[in-house]
Amino acid sequence: MAIRLYETRTNNSNVPLRVAVGHFATSHSHINYYIDLTMTKHRLSEAKEVATQLCDHISPATVIDTILCLDGTEVIGAAMASVLTRRGFATVNAHNTIYVVTPEHTTGSQLLFRENYAPMIVGKNVLVLAASVTTGYTAKAAIDAIRYYSGKPAGICAIFTCEDECEGFPVNAVFTKKNDLPDYISTASHECPMCKNQRRLDAMVNAFGVSSFGI
Repeated sequence: MAIRLYETRTNNSNVPLRVAVGHFATSHSHINYYIDLTMTKHRLSEAKEVATQLCDHISPATVIDTILCLDGTEVIGAAMASVLTRRGFATVNAHNTIYVVTPEHTTGSQLLFRENYAPMIVGKNVLVLAASVTTGYTAKAAIDAIRYYSGKPAGICAIFTCEDECEGFPVNAVFTKKNDLPDYISTASHECPMCKNQRRLDAMVNAFGVSSFGI
C-alpha cells in the first residue's frame, strides 16, 4: 500500500509540511506521522527559507565555526553558513568562514570523523543541524561526538522537533509538535498504543525516506 502524503496546515506560510498518517517504525521509536522532509532538504528554495528561519532563532552572540549536518541536511547547512556569514556571526576560523560537515556513522550508530575532517571539529564551536528531533537520540549522539573530539557544542537546530531542549540546549526549529502537529506521537516500540491495538506497521522510515510493507 502506497503511503499518501498531504500538506498539513501549520503556522508557517513559507515552508510546507508534508506528512502521512499511519503506523511507522524508526530505528528508535514508533510514530503515527511520517514527516516527509525530502523537498525541504533538497529543493534549494525551501532549503534557503528554512535556513533563514533557523538563523533568525540564533543569538548574534553565538560563535559558530562548523555546522554539523545530520539526516541529509547539507543543503540547508550550506545555506545557513551563507546567511550567518552575511550577518557577521563570529567565527574563530582564520579564513572567517564556516565549515559544513557531515559525520560518518559506525555500525554501532556512533559518529566518526576521519583525520581529514577532525580539524573542523577539534576546538571548534559546532552547531548541530538535524532534520528532526523526536526522541533526541540522534542529537544527543552528535553532542557526545563533538565533545569526544574536543569540540564545543554551539546549539541545536532542526526542521521539526518534539523536544524543547536536548542536552541542555534549546532546540530551534521551523516546525514544532506543540505548534504545528500536536497529535504527533513518538513512543518506544514496547509502549506503542497502535501495537497494543494490534495495528500492523505501515512502513519503516528513516532519514532517507519511507519503505512501505505493501500489505
